[in-house]
Amino acid sequence: MDAILNRLSTASVERRKVERPSREEAEAAVRTLIAWAGDDPEREGLIDTPKRVVNAYREFFSGYDQDPIAELSRTFDDVAGYDDIVMLRDIDLNSHCEHHMVPFIGKAHVAYFPTDRVVGISKLARVVEIFARRLQTQETMTAQIAEAINTALEPAGVAVMIDAVHQCMSLRGVNKPNVATITTQFTGVFKEDQALQDRFMRLASGEAR
Repeated sequence: MDAILNRLSTASVERRKVERPSREEAEAAVRTLIAWAGDDPEREGLIDTPKRVVNAYREFFSGYDQDPIAELSRTFDDVAGYDDIVMLRDIDLNSHCEHHMVPFIGKAHVAYFPTDRVVGISKLARVVEIFARRLQTQETMTAQIAEAINTALEPAGVAVMIDAVHQCMSLRGVNKPNVATITTQFTGVFKEDQALQDRFMRLASGEAR
């Protein structure tokens, strides 16, 4: 199990290591952007804005400091013969588009078909939160969530659906608000069995319980 978790911890979040600037450098960058926008970063209403923005960024992107694998590492073998879908529906998520660094907001629906172990349901929501708290594309995040659950729990299959509205489309560019983007990722039996996949989609939409 440890070997599996170590492989996923490396492979699923692998990225070039970067050296973070100091807080002072980050605040200076915000002041530069305020001036570039056309305002005076030294005026009273903006004087503390760089500090607030840096604090907000630490919260928005806290997923870089958290390990989704650690959240899935404590499992339970006693499932008392349970042999059906485990699903969390309507998990609120807030992430930021890596292209424009503006939010996309929506809900995630996550399911897996356990084999010999399960994980606490709150941990599934935490995995969604960790990946959401990074600069993302919706497609990548959907695949990352499915990969983490699939590799850590080794279930018969995983299904993930994200339904979100992207502010980079609503507030700029084509300026089309309230356009939903839907992404899905299926592994194992969910990918192989169309009936099971359809059942997941009905559960996600609230058509079945």
